Amino acid sequence: MDKERNVYRAHCLVLAYPAQGHINPMMQFSKRLEHKGVKVTLVITKSISNTMHKEATSIALETISDGYDEGGIAQAESIHAYLERFQRVGSQTLVELIEKVSSSGCPVDCVVYDPFVPWALDVAKKFGLLGAVLFTQSCAVDNIYYHVHKGVLKLPLSETEILLPGSPPLGPQDMPSFIYDFGSYPAYFDTLVGQFSNVDKADCVLVNTFYELEQEVVDRMNKIWPLKTIGPTIPSMFLDKRLEDDKDYGLSIFKPDTDTCMKWLNGHPKGSVVYVSFGSFVDFEVEQMEEIAWGLRMSNRCFLWVVRESEEEKLPKHFVEETSQKGLVVRWCPQLKVLAHEAVGCFVTHCGWNSTLEGLSFGVPMVAVPYWSDQSTNAKYIMDVWKMGLKAPVDEKGIVRREAAEHCIKEIMEGERGKEIKKNSFKWRKLAKEAVDEGGSSDKNIEEFVTTLVDSLSIS
Repeated sequence: MDKERNVYRAHCLVLAYPAQGHINPMMQFSKRLEHKGVKVTLVITKSISNTMHKEATSIALETISDGYDEGGIAQAESIHAYLERFQRVGSQTLVELIEKVSSSGCPVDCVVYDPFVPWALDVAKKFGLLGAVLFTQSCAVDNIYYHVHKGVLKLPLSETEILLPGSPPLGPQDMPSFIYDFGSYPAYFDTLVGQFSNVDKADCVLVNTFYELEQEVVDRMNKIWPLKTIGPTIPSMFLDKRLEDDKDYGLSIFKPDTDTCMKWLNGHPKGSVVYVSFGSFVDFEVEQMEEIAWGLRMSNRCFLWVVRESEEEKLPKHFVEETSQKGLVVRWCPQLKVLAHEAVGCFVTHCGWNSTLEGLSFGVPMVAVPYWSDQSTNAKYIMDVWKMGLKAPVDEKGIVRREAAEHCIKEIMEGERGKEIKKNSFKWRKLAKEAVDEGGSSDKNIEEFVTTLVDSLSIS
């Protein structure tokens, strides 16, 4: 035990909620902690571990049970049932894991947890450990849910303009879908508002963003708790290059068709390709998929489109064959490498927070096609606050029509507005890199977190 203590400054157990957009930032934060001399054990559920493709990483990986080890959330009769069982079974198996890990020679000093599983803090406190919450969505979105939690933002919405401290004026459609479409997913809504149920008991509040990106709302929320921005949680190779071999997240639900994608991109000029990806979860209606397809075709631009196997049947008949001279459709791709490729000049995205941060960090102008959750808020900021993309307008049915998709792509790739968007994209890319580089705002915050953790050990 003494030998382990001499090697590491402290030991953190990092618990991720079982979804790709939550695991990625937890993994990347773990790597940053390890770089600072902290031993890290990343914890995911058995069900998600069984389905993920794992690449070599120095981060130790352990699992707990969500009560559905064979199929995860898909095995549960409802989202509510899944979350309820996950809390009960997850709490118990987390206790067992902490006991097991601590008895193996390097006791756990701190639990870093996703606020989607606030019960992890209760477990940490039972053992007398430090508890640090890491919010994996934007600070702007956290601010919205916090005001709902406090009862300041009344639901269902009645105002046509929502004014919150630290945020620009927001319309109802700029709010997360669980708020503007109140009652649509009650279990998820309860989870998102419930993130704040015991946050006041946390020893540290971390947010996956960087200060320069959300300065006003960070300053405002900093008056409630001392926030530490630690993002963007992007592999070091694409930003500061200080972490050796940190070229990918290391865990992926789908296996990417890397060779096909990169070979295809290598054959295209700089800034000529439209990259389209709606993530691992979005499930568009057939009509919306068809409109996106037609919009791409009408833009007359080369495109790389990620269409998951479960979504392929929604494409127009013969679309892939008829557009093969201009486009490539794949089931999954290495998104980081694609966005870093100089051929990519536009990113059509659902605006999940991970994808938004990736677009910002690589400086790729975005066309926002939000689907649900926080994506509509992220899209608002992309277009009107950070001014590095366009939000595709929808019709009365909520569908982005082909003409709208075509217009947004052409405006970014060749229009006057696109020039300003590209200029802003370069600015954010530079600021993202500076934030995580040595002495940057996020780097300093991570170092301060580690120092606080180490100091608490010397006191105890």
